[in-house]
Amino acid sequence: MKKKILTTVVMATICCLACKESTVVTPATTGTNYGTLMQKAFSDYGNQTVTTSIDGNYLVVTTTTVPDHKSPYFASSNSQYEAYNGTGTFSKAPNTIAVGNITFKIPISPVKATTSQATPLGPIGVALNGVVFFNQYAAGGSPLTNEIFGFDQYGGHPQQQGQYHYHVEPLYLTAKKGKDILLGFLTDGFPVYGPLENGKTVATKDLDAYHGHTNATTEYPAGIYHYHITADDPYINGSGFYGTPGTVSK
Repeated sequence: MKKKILTTVVMATICCLACKESTVVTPATTGTNYGTLMQKAFSDYGNQTVTTSIDGNYLVVTTTTVPDHKSPYFASSNSQYEAYNGTGTFSKAPNTIAVGNITFKIPISPVKATTSQATPLGPIGVALNGVVFFNQYAAGGSPLTNEIFGFDQYGGHPQQQGQYHYHVEPLYLTAKKGKDILLGFLTDGFPVYGPLENGKTVATKDLDAYHGHTNATTEYPAGIYHYHITADDPYINGSGFYGTPGTVSK
């Protein structure tokens, strides 16, 4: 009789735990509204050339895309000009940083897409300092093998029209704020974090096909799907957006 009662208690406990586990749903699938949190992240960073507002289900981010740090890609007469002083080989492209307003409409209640979309060549997200994120390809969809030598000391460069952007870790942000910080958002609404998590350097092999995973973060203690920037290819994003992207317009 005692054995039967014990068995019943154990089974009930297992069922209870299974039930509890099945009801734990991460914000990545519930579409929790993060509008205020997202807007605050840009506000706290404090780049005055970046403006944000909430428009229905979207965070609207307008930026000049001009970095808040120096670069050899500014005209030599510009106060933000700084000769290359990074490490490694640098081959300066003929392009120059130019002001060009761009507006992102980013979902504030991001959810996993039923069908993933490939990231486009061009803006796929925006960093907290207003610089846009590009994917892991150079013009024409070719690898960054050669183009990477044209990245300045902070990991960015301008394209032919002068739009400054990052394909890789934004070294000014991570040096200023830390390598485990929230760096920005992709246009599907999911956050982008630096290459460090819980004191460990994150590599592509630690992430899924989209270059992210679900975990608790400082800003999202209940857990959320998020991307990580890594030192190895594909750097920011993998085989497409995890969620459904909003829009980008000039």
